[in-house]
This record gives sequence, structure tokens and C-alpha cells, in this order.
Amino acid sequence: MSEQGSATSGKRKRMIAVGAICSATLFRVDRIPPLPAKVLPSERYQLVDGMAVSAAFAFARLGGSAKVWSRIGDDWLGRMAVQNLHDEGFDVTGVHAVSGAATSQTAIVVDRLGDRLVVPFHDPDADPSADWLPLADLDDADFVHCETRWVEGAEAALMAARAKKIPCMVDGDVAPAETLRRLIPLADYAVFSDAGLLIYAGGDNVEQALLEVGAAHHGHVGASCGAEGYAWYENGGIRRVCAPQVTVVDTLAAGDIFHGAFALALLEGKNIEDAARFACVAASLKCTHFGGRLGCPSRDEVDAFLSSSADVNTMV
Repeated sequence: MSEQGSATSGKRKRMIAVGAICSATLFRVDRIPPLPAKVLPSERYQLVDGMAVSAAFAFARLGGSAKVWSRIGDDWLGRMAVQNLHDEGFDVTGVHAVSGAATSQTAIVVDRLGDRLVVPFHDPDADPSADWLPLADLDDADFVHCETRWVEGAEAALMAARAKKIPCMVDGDVAPAETLRRLIPLADYAVFSDAGLLIYAGGDNVEQALLEVGAAHHGHVGASCGAEGYAWYENGGIRRVCAPQVTVVDTLAAGDIFHGAFALALLEGKNIEDAARFACVAASLKCTHFGGRLGCPSRDEVDAFLSSSADVNTMV
């Protein structure tokens, strides 16, 4: 994807994001009523979405360069999705049309408090093979980011990245426990959602789960906890960066924005604390805008907030 915000000095860092693509329709309503009901939206967005797409979008908008490896169906919706991504500036050379498959679709309803109802459809008969992935392109990548919606592709990319000693991250969001167990051990950076971490570790306490998973993992282990910020395992204990307080309009893609921002900050040489602070601000500012990933702030907006605010603190 082409740069959409101001970058730091020097050559832009390059990330490959691996995951699912879907055609998404977002509706903004005052409230989501109990069923049965009909409700009229005040706003509507049509966009190409997905966790990997959103992370790549944030990585590029904040100053890096990113491409997506993903699958679509060989249908008109898939062709339109590729065209839309191309028009946004994405590198679509790693997007593959699966013969006989339908492109994923999602309907998302967001209420005035930013809470949402998500109704996704993924073709259960689509060929999951990752044999077509252009793994040689990893030679030009600085970072690999994978999510859990296409486990075969993520696993292939992670294993290839590790063989080439390219740092890699897994977005450990809500997924079947067996999927998480398959991917998390391959990650240098295991960055969970709080709910995903509890699925992986079991139990109902995020800090206890971080202690257990962090002590057993070879790399970084952390969890994004929404308004409570980001917590991670370090030297036998838990550290946390608080998220700034904002007026929430739409939380859709906030976690993905965090991942893209966190990856970029790490590549720019920030330590975990400063990278987490940077990513928390980016994700929080996104939540002040309706439109999913399209609400991602620019690099100038994030840097200005960090320079002017004392609202993002670290708790040990």
C-alpha cells in the first residue's frame, strides 16, 4: 500500500500482512433494538475490510509501506474488492482468486456508543491452500503480520519468515483454541486481544494468563484491552500502558490499527513501552471516527497527541 501519512526519516519500513479479505457494509444507527426490529441508519460505508487489511492500512498511513496476502472468490464481488484496494493504493499482487469460491461478506451495525453487531459470511468450501503464496517476496519485507482467519496462509508465512529471520507477529484475536495453539508458538510477537488470550490460556484473568503464557513463550506476549490499554509480560511481571480517554464513536478495527501501529513503532526502534503508547494513541483516535479502518489517524495526528497530552501513562 502506498504511503498515506508523513513517515519518519529514512527508508520506509515494509510489512506483509496475511489474512482474510471481505466486502463490508457498515451502518451507523442510534441504537441496536431488540428483535424483531427494523432500524434506519444515519450513515453507511462500503469498503474492503479484514483484520490484515486494516493492520496494513494503519501501518502505511502512519508512515510505512505494506502489502496484503489474502484470498478472494472468483466472482464479481472479489474482482470489485481487488479494484477497490488497488484504487486505495494497496499492492494487490498478493491477492489470489480461489476457483469456485465466494468472496467473504460482512454486515456491521454500529450504535451511538460505538458498540457493534457483526454478521460475517465466509465460504466454508473455499480451498484453504497456501501453496500459491509468493514467499520469495519476503526477502523485501521487514516484518510479517498474520491473523487467524486463514490459518494455512498464516502458518506458511510465519514459518517462512522465521526461516529468513524476519520478525513476525500474530494477532491473537478470538478464534478456536486449536487455531491459536497452531499459530502463537510461531510468533516473535504474540499480541492478543484480551478475549483471545483467555481462549488460548484458559481461565478468566488476563494478568494471570499473561504471566503463564509469557513465561512459556520465546518472544513478546501482550494483550490489547480496549479502554484499559495494553498489558504485556516482562521479566516475570506485568506492565501496562493506559489508553487515552476519548469520545468513542466506532471501535471497529481499533485492534487492527493497534497491531499495524505497534509493528511500525517496533521497526522504527521504539522499545515496547513507547511502541505500545504510540499504538494505543493510534487505536484510540481511530475510535473517535465512524468508518472502521478509514478512521485511522495520520502520523501527524498521533505525534501531535503524544507531544501535547499527558493522558497516556505507563503503569508497572
